[in-house]
Amino acid sequence: MFDRSDAAPFDEAFEPYGQVRPEYSAAIDYFSRQGVEGIEHMHQSADLAMLNQGVTFTVYSDSRGTEKIFPFDLMPRLITAAEWDHIERGIIQRVTAMNMFLEDIYHEQKILRSGLIPPSQILGSSLYCREMTGLNPIGGVHVHISGIDLIRNQDGEFMVLEDNLRCPSGVSYVIENRLVSSRIMPDLLGSYRVRPVSQYPQMLYEAMNSFSQSRDSTIAVLTPGVYNSAYFEHTFLASQMGAELVEGPDLLVNNDKLYMKTTRGLKRIDVLYLRLDTDYIDPLVFRPDSLLGVPGLMHVYRAGNVTLANAPGNGVADDKSLYAYTPDIIRFYLGEEPILPIVPTYLGSRPDDLAYMLNHLPELVIKPTDASGGYGLVVGSHASKQELAECAANLKANPDHYVAQPIQQLSTHPSFVEQDGKQAFCSRHIDLRPFAICGADGDVKVLSGGLTRVALKRGSLVVNSSQGGGSKDTWVLYPNKSPVQTGDSHA
Repeated sequence: MFDRSDAAPFDEAFEPYGQVRPEYSAAIDYFSRQGVEGIEHMHQSADLAMLNQGVTFTVYSDSRGTEKIFPFDLMPRLITAAEWDHIERGIIQRVTAMNMFLEDIYHEQKILRSGLIPPSQILGSSLYCREMTGLNPIGGVHVHISGIDLIRNQDGEFMVLEDNLRCPSGVSYVIENRLVSSRIMPDLLGSYRVRPVSQYPQMLYEAMNSFSQSRDSTIAVLTPGVYNSAYFEHTFLASQMGAELVEGPDLLVNNDKLYMKTTRGLKRIDVLYLRLDTDYIDPLVFRPDSLLGVPGLMHVYRAGNVTLANAPGNGVADDKSLYAYTPDIIRFYLGEEPILPIVPTYLGSRPDDLAYMLNHLPELVIKPTDASGGYGLVVGSHASKQELAECAANLKANPDHYVAQPIQQLSTHPSFVEQDGKQAFCSRHIDLRPFAICGADGDVKVLSGGLTRVALKRGSLVVNSSQGGGSKDTWVLYPNKSPVQTGDSHA
């Protein structure tokens, strides 16, 4: 039932010589008792639950249809209390530093004057938002909601793969995955001390409300609409927070304030949770052809009459080309060594790095600096000669647009898939996206869990759902001394 033939040097559930890691013993035993038929029945029940709950995502490039049930793998990913403490401290440190960085580059630009980062790296970036220059978000907070992608390397060390500081998605799947687990395998969930995740909407509401200057504040989620890949999440979070779900045409600007149109007249919006990129939020300032945003929104923002979360212009901080500088950013603003290391990164904008990239393409992952969702990514070891030749040509033509990283041996985890004509738990590569929220006081809180994404295709290192990936429920365990608690088992 457990096929470890494709296991990475570090497997989450099994030690190098096949022994089960202590925290996984109950889970392995549980699924072994179910048998293949029992697990297949559980899998069907999980898919049905996802369908009934409307847990879907959109794949724009799939000609067979765009709306898909989000693939859910039954075997949970377990993270011990000690491991989570390390992750949590690292994320808080990182988000705190990135907030300080964004506040600085749109004001005094001390880090640029220090010479630590070439000014052209920031000021020449297409993601640098000049309209944010001199603007003062409440509390100096630019990153209200973040999702930091982590991997575990061959030594079992957690490393930051990339930052998501604009419109990080996936937290709704974290909550829904837990709900499915509690329904499909309550006995297993109840046998562990698992920290809950259902409190996220309340955490998000409290953080958003802290930025309001009104006692009777109104929070709204701005969505591009039903055809957006994360529309399920937009509706889910708005409903769970008790916030308004709005599209651009639902809003208007009047007397330097933002209003929502209702059947009872205009209703003022105090906090707007943006689920679309900066380029589309205001056609008077950014893209004039955008029908998704609100004309005059940036004027209201400049007047200090609405909080935009996340703040416009955050893209310059999670641009993949800036990633290589993030350890120095942490040292510059906090005077601390990074708790979570990064993957070595080569920048096409550096002549020596570019030469190395061109000479070592089969050993590298090449990424466009401004892409997401796994689009445009080239894994050298899996690419054909023609794909490598095209990649080299693109690098030479536009080197500033690309970064490269050595191919990492992502950790693997047992996942229930079909392999060699039979269903079994096989080793598949995974990553982890924890979510953090920052309130007006600058305090960063991390949800005790995250989105574990799994590359369901054999040998694949690309975990994105748009590229055939799925997800797992992530169980962060309480310390052994804590009383028995089961995360969201009441759901």
